[in-house]
Amino acid sequence: MGLIGKLIAAIEFKAGGDLFHELVRYRPHHISATSPEKVQGCDLHEGEFGHAGSIISWRYTHDEEKKVIEFKMLEGDLMEQYKAFIITIHIETKGDIDFVTWTLEYEMLNEDVEHPISLLSFFIDLTKDIETHHVGKP
Repeated sequence: MGLIGKLIAAIEFKAGGDLFHELVRYRPHHISATSPEKVQGCDLHEGEFGHAGSIISWRYTHDEEKKVIEFKMLEGDLMEQYKAFIITIHIETKGDIDFVTWTLEYEMLNEDVEHPISLLSFFIDLTKDIETHHVGKP
C-alpha cells in the first residue's frame, strides 16, 4: 500500500459558487453558524481573513481568479497520522451549475493509517449544510 494519496469530491452547490468562495475566504469563522455540529469555530492567529499566508489554525492560501483555496495543515489531530496534509477547495461553474470540489492530498506516516475517506465525507456534508443554510431544504 502506498503512503501518498489523493481524494477528490465535486458537489453541486445551488446557493452559488461565489457565496461559498466568499464565505470560506473572508468569513471562515461564520461557517460554524451554518453547520455548528460540524464546525465549532476558527481562530485567526496571524494575518487577516482573506489574505494569503494568514494562519487560522492552518496555513491559508488563495487564488482569486481560479477560486481556489488551500489549507496546509501545520499541527493538530491530522498531523498525528499524516506526514503532510493539504486540503484544497475549488469553486467552478459548468454551464449554469456551480460545483464545490474538495481535494485532499496527504502522506500517511505508515501503512497502518487509513485513507481519510470519512474526512472527505465530512466536507461533503458540510458543503450541503452550508447550501441548506443559504437556500433552504431542497
